[in-house]
Amino acid sequence: YGMLLFVLACGLAVTLGLMNFVNLAHGAFAMAGGYVCMVLVNRMGWPFFAALPLAFVSAAAIGIALERTLYRHLYARSHLDQVLFTIGLTFMSVAAVDYIQGSSRVFINLPAALQGQFDLFGVGIGRYRLMIIVICGLLTIALQMVLAKTRFGSRLRAAVDDPRAASGLGINVPQVFAFTFAFGCGLAGLGGALSAEILGLDPYFPLKFMIYFLIVVTVGGSSSITGPFLASLLLGIGDVAGKYYVPKMGPFVIYTMMIVILIWRPNGLFGRTAAR
Repeated sequence: YGMLLFVLACGLAVTLGLMNFVNLAHGAFAMAGGYVCMVLVNRMGWPFFAALPLAFVSAAAIGIALERTLYRHLYARSHLDQVLFTIGLTFMSVAAVDYIQGSSRVFINLPAALQGQFDLFGVGIGRYRLMIIVICGLLTIALQMVLAKTRFGSRLRAAVDDPRAASGLGINVPQVFAFTFAFGCGLAGLGGALSAEILGLDPYFPLKFMIYFLIVVTVGGSSSITGPFLASLLLGIGDVAGKYYVPKMGPFVIYTMMIVILIWRPNGLFGRTAAR
């Protein structure tokens, strides 16, 4: 569950942490990727692993279209303006999907190879959940390498910290922002496709899990990928353990953990003082 939280929230960590843009419509892109994967697999008979890249690409394509037409005008606006705009998009997406797909919860038909579980030293491990753990681990390593070791990562950090200086050095800041935003939306779409089988998929998906995305990024710190990754593991394990051991207080465990961590580390586990 912690790994699943990370897949869903890492796209928000990219747009919020690296671009300093509050995108509360992040869950809508995750929902879009989930529904694309569901239609391809359940209705058109595509293999599940072939539908996952299409979920990423479709969410990224929607993201780049909205970024070029709408989002780009809000980069220099206040966080309040960004919140109001993106929460409005979220409600619009909920209404649109409810009109087109209906309000029933749907799940993706998994291939036989991902169904069931196997025993490892007497512990039952679900095949699908193990696949999510593997994908998340590889994704974390890849993102960290791209942001810390590549020229694009350096350009992105420069564009965020001082756009005017970055433009003076020949960096195409709008292009960097557009690519980064599209990539974050694509990660959300991939997370939505992977989570559909466990969490279910319905038009209210963005609203139900919005708070979890924000908690992960806030607790982990928005200046790196490592922070949200560790926060996802910590909060996911704590949330499930709380619901298992103290069912009456289970839903409050994750919020208690968030409050304690933020009192101890106001900027998150790996956060830094915000530039704005």
